[in-house]
Amino acid sequence: MHIMEGFLPSPWWQIWWLISIPIVIYGIYKVTKLTKKMPEIKPLLAIVGAFVFVISALKLPSLVAGSSSHPTGTGFSAILFGPSITGAISVIVLVFQALLLAHGGITTLGANIFSMGIAGPAIGFAIWKISKKAGIMPMIGVFAATAIADLMTYVITAFQLGLAFPDNGSVFTAFSTFLGIYAFTQIPLAIAEGFFAVLLFSLLSKYKGSILQKLGILKIPTTTNIKKEVKT
Repeated sequence: MHIMEGFLPSPWWQIWWLISIPIVIYGIYKVTKLTKKMPEIKPLLAIVGAFVFVISALKLPSLVAGSSSHPTGTGFSAILFGPSITGAISVIVLVFQALLLAHGGITTLGANIFSMGIAGPAIGFAIWKISKKAGIMPMIGVFAATAIADLMTYVITAFQLGLAFPDNGSVFTAFSTFLGIYAFTQIPLAIAEGFFAVLLFSLLSKYKGSILQKLGILKIPTTTNIKKEVKT
């Protein structure tokens, strides 16, 4: 969800810019390093970037003035590339949306990058890693990671708005109010995004399986497994 242009007062929009910039710079470094090591990854980066742009551009009016609700797509990006690269991808997406679609804004870019491109994806990435270690089916892990990343994005956004607009001096009261309002739209959106991410993951596994194996997303078949498949 995007906080719209001019909605965050000083010093909050500047603070979120300062927090987000170092992480984005590190993400750009990681992208450069990854593409040098694996040049064949560039089409997949483009596909994921396009996915994030399209799905997060599905803007729905929010009951919270100065904001909007939408899927994010960044949880899926975090599964494939990690949260730092996802932060770099989100910058491109959010700048284009702000300039071309009047969705979000430049002054609020730092806050939107942090919530949608850094914090939410980082939590989704952690969920994905936990699900892999627990031996949970990949599709279930993808659904959980992307849905929770979406939900945590709006939790962070509610917190950002609570800090900027405390209710009678109470950040917690304002945070609770924003969170309760967002829940009406974001919970069903998060569930829908989880199912959509599972579908995309299935397609990538089928057509880009070798790249996903190199990224450590899918297990590389062992010699024993290959022999069993041949015998079958």
